[in-house]
Amino acid sequence: MITKTLLRAFDGKAIWVVAILLIIAVAVPASNLYLPVGHPLRVANHFVPLFGKYLTYAMLALALDLVWGYCGILSLGHGAFFALGGYAMGMYLMRQIGDRGVYANPILPDFMVFLNYQELPWFWHGFDMFWFAAIMVVLVPGLLAFVFGWFAFRSRVTGVYLSIITQAMTYALLLAFFRNDMGFGGNNGLTDFKDILGAPLQADTTRAALFAASAIALALAFIVCSAIVNSKLGKVLVAVRDAESRTRFLGYRVDNYKLFAFTASAVMAGIAGALYVPQVGIINPGEFAPANSIEIVIWTAVGGRGTLVGPIVGAVLVNAGKSWFTGVWPEFWLFALGGLFVAVTLFLPKGIVGALTQGWTALKARRTSARAEGGSDIAPEPSPAE
Repeated sequence: MITKTLLRAFDGKAIWVVAILLIIAVAVPASNLYLPVGHPLRVANHFVPLFGKYLTYAMLALALDLVWGYCGILSLGHGAFFALGGYAMGMYLMRQIGDRGVYANPILPDFMVFLNYQELPWFWHGFDMFWFAAIMVVLVPGLLAFVFGWFAFRSRVTGVYLSIITQAMTYALLLAFFRNDMGFGGNNGLTDFKDILGAPLQADTTRAALFAASAIALALAFIVCSAIVNSKLGKVLVAVRDAESRTRFLGYRVDNYKLFAFTASAVMAGIAGALYVPQVGIINPGEFAPANSIEIVIWTAVGGRGTLVGPIVGAVLVNAGKSWFTGVWPEFWLFALGGLFVAVTLFLPKGIVGALTQGWTALKARRTSARAEGGSDIAPEPSPAE
């Protein structure tokens, strides 16, 4: 059963996407590490973590697409799952600093010493071990999504109401993490990281390895999403999206299907956040901002929701545009982003990839129709018997 599901995941499009991501995972680090400075094909040092950040954003958009594009759940709180995964990784990185911090305390992070903490809070224990932090990266966002989804879906909250309460959830977490007494660094967050798995974060080899890990994680997430949407489970998810009441009437436990998709999506978002933090060097409560979750929706809409490839394209293009735009006209970026979303909604409702796919399908249909019409004008040759 599992083998058949995986084989369905590897259709022609999926093979190409995974192959491209794996090539990127090797080519970019190799270009940065082995080509001499000044070579036209060399990727500069500062571009490696920047491109790695784009890949984590692409994974985050893909996670949202699983619930929005295929299950019809418009979540405006996926930034919360991303941030929770990031905080779990940030706590591990803070524990690795040890006595190299400003206050040279081998146990307490600098912000705790500054705030007169006498001992390490109980929820920080275990984060000095990478395996424990890795489990928390998956468990914390997944558990929050499961509990939240259990109550929301069992109560049959749908549509705009569900979107509003997901946004309320991330805003509540934003306010909580801003508090200094929460033990997460307050408004400054967690930063000044030194090592990961014993390797210095500022080293070129470490940055290259993190980039490769992000590309491979995105490829694996794509395979998982492709396996889900191409299975019978995926067909039920699409049925829930298009006609939830009818699907429920046919006897399907719609709540369970939605809960599975929502939880799986949150886990992927948490992993993306964990890969994001060591590459940007900081995690703070700003990641919980509702505006960030809205941006994720824009990336997915621009690329094309319900396509898997679309969110990846949308996240990379929009964030690359953001990096350029904020360097040239930083005060106009939000206006440009809003205008982009309005333009896509009006003129490309299926996004870039959706529009290209629709156009290619229409072109093939037109060619097939033209061939059929051309063939009907030619009289059939008489058989030898005639």
